[in-house]
Amino acid sequence: MRLGINLGYWGAGMDGDNLAVAQEADRLGYDVCWAAEAYGSDAPTVLSWVAARTESIDVGSAIMQIPARQPAMTAMTAATLDSLSGGRFRLGLGVSGPQVSEGWYGVKFDKPLARTREYVEIVRRAMSRERLTYEGRHWTLPLPDGPGKPLKLTVHPQREHIPLYIAAIGPKNLEQTGEIADGALLIFPAAEHLEETAVKYLRAGREKAGLTMDGFDVCPTLPLAVGDDVDALADIFRPYTALYVGGMGSRDQNFYNRLARRMGYEKEAVEIQDKYLSGDKNGAAAAVPHELIDRTTLLGPVERIAERMQAYAAAGVTTLTLAPAGFTLDERIAALRAGTEALERSGLA
Repeated sequence: MRLGINLGYWGAGMDGDNLAVAQEADRLGYDVCWAAEAYGSDAPTVLSWVAARTESIDVGSAIMQIPARQPAMTAMTAATLDSLSGGRFRLGLGVSGPQVSEGWYGVKFDKPLARTREYVEIVRRAMSRERLTYEGRHWTLPLPDGPGKPLKLTVHPQREHIPLYIAAIGPKNLEQTGEIADGALLIFPAAEHLEETAVKYLRAGREKAGLTMDGFDVCPTLPLAVGDDVDALADIFRPYTALYVGGMGSRDQNFYNRLARRMGYEKEAVEIQDKYLSGDKNGAAAAVPHELIDRTTLLGPVERIAERMQAYAAAGVTTLTLAPAGFTLDERIAALRAGTEALERSGLA
């Protein structure tokens, strides 16, 4: 099992620290450094800066939002980043959510599965440098009855095949991801529930495409906090878990709330959402069960984290991406180093 690092969103007050974290991850031999985007900083700009200041670590978008860009633009960006980084780019895509898609980008959040499938097909076709033509429900290239003509990418990516990942949570999206992508970006993954909530759907998609799980990258992100007091460490992530389970998306369209329910936290998910949406964020955080936090993060001393890593590997994880907690750069670097030590102790390195 390999390790990755997730820098999250740029512009959260730790930008210089984030670069130092990425450079330390590069020095420690981490496999990939991911950056996110929502409605603030964009991922490609951050990744180009990180790639320029590191030597061997891959850089990946987790995620570039599908409603933010036309697919040909995404192909151009991926090819450019792969070329500039010397073949170290990984393209992570996702549909975002209805609030961001419609409120920020003005793109209707409808038919997300069909849009993703067409988007991936166009991106792959463009990155292969064949002349771009496409006839789908959501995109037609070139536009009919106009001056447009089939064009091909003028930039040569470093590699013939740039790894493509999709952020997936729901069963149908997971199955399609297994069918059309090279990897899946997962969030709030519990090792105890990973087979039933994710891997079995990914496997079904691979089988649908005539493929196995060999070579497919199952890549969850897990917050990491190192120390002896597991209860106190879990409390660090209460607001984070409450935000996603209770406040991310609308009442009817919260993918993370649905995931918590599929993991067996039906009653708790309802309570967290009710309190969060009513404005009681502290109450929502207090309602998050300790077990839910503990199962979806890496907490405790290095030995305990190593045991949890073994459980994730046994559940099918191939790249474990860490989001190290800490209020200072020294704390985050220490957590990063503890992640490496835990992987070595687990025997999975």
